[in-house]
Amino acid sequence: MQRNQVVSREEWLTVRRALLAQEKEATHLRDKVNAARLALPWERVEKDYVFDTPAGRKTLAELFAGRSQLIVYHFMLGPDWQAGCPGCSFLADHLDGALPHLEHHDVTLIAVSRAPLDKIAAYKKRMGWRFPWASSFGSDFNYDYHASFSPEELATGKVFYNFTETESAHANDELPGLSAFAKDDSGEIFHTYSSYARGPEELIGTLMILDRAPRGRNETTTMDFVRRHDEYEEPPQAQSCCAE
Repeated sequence: MQRNQVVSREEWLTVRRALLAQEKEATHLRDKVNAARLALPWERVEKDYVFDTPAGRKTLAELFAGRSQLIVYHFMLGPDWQAGCPGCSFLADHLDGALPHLEHHDVTLIAVSRAPLDKIAAYKKRMGWRFPWASSFGSDFNYDYHASFSPEELATGKVFYNFTETESAHANDELPGLSAFAKDDSGEIFHTYSSYARGPEELIGTLMILDRAPRGRNETTTMDFVRRHDEYEEPPQAQSCCAE
């Protein structure tokens, strides 16, 4: 491993305190962004969406599972795909542990893909995940929330993604995203937030840990080191210090 400059303890503390000031500034900015996110206006969901789930056909309202808040992760798994997106799979590896905390805080988290339910079920079993996952196959849902694109859209040369028009040459028929919804006491549903591209990155705890490791993410392009967790070529070389 190539070393950074090596300094005395006193010198290290001086530089570290300067970084701490930046970290605090970033934390305060994040708090400000979070407050602005909570203050966003809502838009009423006018269309009736229906999804395939292991428990049968469900409306968007039923996906809330009795709670008032719903987070949908737009998981890249198209009808003709043989496996889920490696990046989405990397993010999904972090979801199961969050479920009990979210569900006890009035939030339901679910993944939605356009792949048919049987294909979703097979991939979910392969990966060993527990989080809810529904199919929007035959629905406009993913298209309306700009995470999927039809051949006709791609052929125009432009698609609307991450709140702007972008060259379709840089797009796929599926792209990642996250959308949030609220349901009021009358049963009306509102779209409150969506995020795309690197927007949901903070859900990936591994990246947050790597950002604090000596080499950081150690990548040439974004997440180029990531594989599906059953596709890494070899087991980790170093054993845990606490292995029995």
